[in-house]
Amino acid sequence: MTLAIVIAVVVVALAFDYTNGFHDAANAIATSVSTRALTPRVALILAAVMNFVGALLGQEVAHTVSDTLSLSAADARHALVIILAALLGAIVWNLITWYFGLPSSSSHALIGGLVGAALVAGPDVASVHWKTIVDKVIIPMVASPIVGFCAAFLVMLAIMWLFRGRPAVRVLRGFRMMQTVSAAALALGHGLQDAQKTMGVIFLALVASGHASESDGLPLWVIIGAASAISLGTYSGGWRIMRTLGRRIIALDPARGFSAEAVGAAVLYTTAFAWHAPISTTHTITSAIMGAGASKRLNAVRWSVAGNIVFAWVSTFPAAGLVAALMYEILHFILL
Repeated sequence: MTLAIVIAVVVVALAFDYTNGFHDAANAIATSVSTRALTPRVALILAAVMNFVGALLGQEVAHTVSDTLSLSAADARHALVIILAALLGAIVWNLITWYFGLPSSSSHALIGGLVGAALVAGPDVASVHWKTIVDKVIIPMVASPIVGFCAAFLVMLAIMWLFRGRPAVRVLRGFRMMQTVSAAALALGHGLQDAQKTMGVIFLALVASGHASESDGLPLWVIIGAASAISLGTYSGGWRIMRTLGRRIIALDPARGFSAEAVGAAVLYTTAFAWHAPISTTHTITSAIMGAGASKRLNAVRWSVAGNIVFAWVSTFPAAGLVAALMYEILHFILL
């Protein structure tokens, strides 16, 4: 029975990774598509390939995710139910926000699900590492959008100053070409961040069930499986959220699109390699789009839309936790 639950956790984790891919596909390509730097199909292929490559570049974020909880080794089945409930809670929240076109965070949905299910299960079975949650999740959750907004605003001001007096048509044509590079860089960062979170959850399940120890590296099949799932999900697209990011927040031009993508990619790489923090690619690129747009004028950003997005950001962690807690109660009744 325990082996069957392990298999179920792996399958559901890869399903979550797939929903993460189509939910967050817009992160990498919305700006490039909206500025007509890339066609939607080419942009999706580029994002899918770079997501796969990015997922192979490191394991630091995966280990941070697996370190958010301690699960009882004496009751492997119960520990696996907690992980399964967390994944289902995150998937449900991803689908809800996708349906309404809100670019919420799959990362925070997953970690919120883990915390919610663990709290309901109780300290005898699972304990939350609050220091890791605060240092690696909460602080980066607040800091990364602020850094993304401010940095994109400043980068766009620098671009406007450097290219002042140049023919606008020529400048925008150049930035439209450069957006291919910036979109690829952002997709690489998305794979680096988000696929590793699924790897971390699968590894947590393997440790809880005794199939791996905490000192082990990630198995190759976990890395390839997570990279493939998020890549396939990305290719399937996320058109509802793409419209929100690409047009409803602000009508982007190629220079502002490049600024937002370049800053978003830089923040993703820095937090993954230097901080080992599982930040939200959605939060980062959305705030960067706002910052780049605000360089035109503050009222160029549709702040009412931005307010709805911020509400989704704030509600994701507790909402996914509540859904995961409900899933835990159901699974506890069925499986334990």
